[in-house]
Amino acid sequence: MLKINMVKLLVILLTVAVLPKVVVAQQPLTLKDALTFALQQNTKVRKSKLDIEGGRYKVQEVRAQALPQLSGNVGLTYNAIIGQQVVDFGGQLQTLKFGQKWNSTAGLQLSQQLFNQQVFTGLQAARSSEEYYNLTSQLTEEQILELVANNYYQVLVNREQLNVIDKNIKNVKVIEKIINNQYENGLAKKIDVDRIKVNLTNLETQREQTLNAITQLENQLKFSMGMPVNNEIILPATELTEVTQLPVFTDSISLANRTEIKLLNNQDKLLSLQRKAYVAEYYPSLALTGNYTYSSQSNSFDFLTTNASAIGFGSSAIGLTLKVPIFNGFLTRSKVRQADVDIAKAKEDRKETTNSLNLAYENAKIQLRNSLNTIKAQKKNAELADEIYRSTQNNYNNGLATLTDLLDTESSLTEAQNSYTQALLNYKIAEIQLIKSNGNIKSLIQ
Repeated sequence: MLKINMVKLLVILLTVAVLPKVVVAQQPLTLKDALTFALQQNTKVRKSKLDIEGGRYKVQEVRAQALPQLSGNVGLTYNAIIGQQVVDFGGQLQTLKFGQKWNSTAGLQLSQQLFNQQVFTGLQAARSSEEYYNLTSQLTEEQILELVANNYYQVLVNREQLNVIDKNIKNVKVIEKIINNQYENGLAKKIDVDRIKVNLTNLETQREQTLNAITQLENQLKFSMGMPVNNEIILPATELTEVTQLPVFTDSISLANRTEIKLLNNQDKLLSLQRKAYVAEYYPSLALTGNYTYSSQSNSFDFLTTNASAIGFGSSAIGLTLKVPIFNGFLTRSKVRQADVDIAKAKEDRKETTNSLNLAYENAKIQLRNSLNTIKAQKKNAELADEIYRSTQNNYNNGLATLTDLLDTESSLTEAQNSYTQALLNYKIAEIQLIKSNGNIKSLIQ
């Protein structure tokens, strides 16, 4: 009895542990939720954050060149054969040995840049490169938000199309039942029964294809979000709302706040600093140097004994090192001219980017107008097609319309309904592009 109670208790505990996960997994995923999740989990966004961190270390690397450089060294030498020198003592030549069998040295070297235009320019470039990584990360976030939003609406539209197919299958099954009854009573032909079966089979095949397309689109959405593709998601149909009016348009947009333009400004600054660093190679550099060395010599390896016979002495020096470039085969001139070419190319990139951003804005406005007109027209068309279908169905039931007329009106209804949902998708995608063109893509998560 005790074992049975323990088993029940374990089952209850496991159920409680698993239940919160199931509830969370089944909660509807709104567009805002999807975008917020993407900013936290998308691989490209996370890598861009790591680039920012790496950029800070780059700044520290360049800054290190302007800080004092201190190094130490220790050396031990065994002179197997001590060198000799010939010395003239009053006309007599004698050889003298210089040095001992064992020599040891320990020293410190210090250097500090006092003036080096290349290093100072590098510090400015390092600070600008940190800003570059921040802007690149921001641009990556905006691109991911646009991608996720587009994928999100594509899933919704395909689900709407699935609903249309399900309604049509339901309607066709009603017709199939009527025709089968008529055929059994001798009021319908075998060909009518076969035609309705073919139509139903086509619809079921189309439904299967649409289901597969929805699964693929959902996987693409989850991948763009950075979510495991085996996770289950539920999208609320209310996200694909009806559109009745256009947003407010302006004749032109201000590009100053666009991340793309800020990034170009930063690149211009970096290219200018790169050219300045090349020019700095013409300048002299001045550095402070200092060293201290302690040397010890002995005929035996007894440096570590207390009564060592080693003789030790120290030496130090402080000085200034001035380097003046004179001629390097026009290397610096070539670098400067290459930098001028890069700056000129950047100006062309700016023209193209500016034109591209304006093009995207104008195209978004055109697409929104066209989509809204299409939405209004297709909505009325779908309502009319539905009315015609119901009327034709009623006439068919009363023997006033043929099966061909009924199937034609059913096909027209499906086409009108799908055209309406496709127009909604086109509008939403153009709306996202318009929001991005205004530099407000992050307003989608507010």
